[in-house]
Amino acid sequence: MTTRAKLPASFDPRVVPVTGVDTHLPPVGSASLTPHALRERFRSSVAWEPELRAESAFSERAPSHASVLIPLVMRDVPTVLLTQRTAHLSSHSGQIAFPGGKVDDTDVDAVATALREAEEEVGLDPRYAEVLGTFPHYTTGSAFIVTPVIALISPQAVFQPNPDEVAHVFEVPLAFLMDPANHRRHRLEWEGVRREWYSMPFSSPQAEWFIWGATAGMLRNLYRFLQA
Repeated sequence: MTTRAKLPASFDPRVVPVTGVDTHLPPVGSASLTPHALRERFRSSVAWEPELRAESAFSERAPSHASVLIPLVMRDVPTVLLTQRTAHLSSHSGQIAFPGGKVDDTDVDAVATALREAEEEVGLDPRYAEVLGTFPHYTTGSAFIVTPVIALISPQAVFQPNPDEVAHVFEVPLAFLMDPANHRRHRLEWEGVRREWYSMPFSSPQAEWFIWGATAGMLRNLYRFLQA
């Protein structure tokens, strides 16, 4: 049986020491981050394996299936759209996340879930999303079995956060997130359970964003996919 040890409510991942930074790994080149190159990569049959598939479990709840949208906004400098969840949510409150949520009975597949949730959370019109594909499941410590859905987003899309679920919507350059020099490793022992995760802190003129946990893990898998 899996040992579960939930971190305390006061836990702050930003103060956990960094155990390593992958400066030895090459970044994904800008030529691989264009819309054409991204489409071709998803059409290719190059073998790859996600680096991260599951987190140490800390929840006793029954597993639930969910989807997230990894929105690659095709601006002159491509970006990744991210959200900060509102503080009152029961799950992952205040954290940086992709638009997404639990599968609904009316959703025909994981893609439908991701697009519906993105429309509900950030007002993304599905007409502006070109779905490239999906990644293998990523299981969170809170017992969500998540299907990441990757899509190119038109720069014409307008985002309007739902204040009930999203405190902020922001974008991070894709090249920054696809450079392992910006991927920090963390490790923590808590009640006999070792937890390890990545963080990708990003500073903008408006704010500092601490991207970590499942969101950083799925971005790390995107890096592995594009480098394969």
